[in-house]
Amino acid sequence: MIEWLSKLVDWASNYFAHRKGLLPLIGVGLIAINLLIVLFLPYDFLLVKSNLFLHIGLIIALVGIMLSWAL
Repeated sequence: MIEWLSKLVDWASNYFAHRKGLLPLIGVGLIAINLLIVLFLPYDFLLVKSNLFLHIGLIIALVGIMLSWAL
C-alpha cells in the first residue's frame, strides 16, 4: 500500500512540476461553477446549501499553489 502511494506522489509531483498553474486553474473553475449553481438553482437544492464546489475548488487551488511553490 505504501509503495503504491509513494509511486502516486512521485508521478503527481513530476506531472505537476511542468504544469504549475493547472491545479489553481481547476480550483478557480470549480469556484466559478459554484457561483453559477448558486445563481441559477433554488436555495433548497443541496449543492446551493452546502457550497460543495466552492469548498472543493478552494482546497484544490490552495494545494496547487503550495505544490507549485514547492516545486
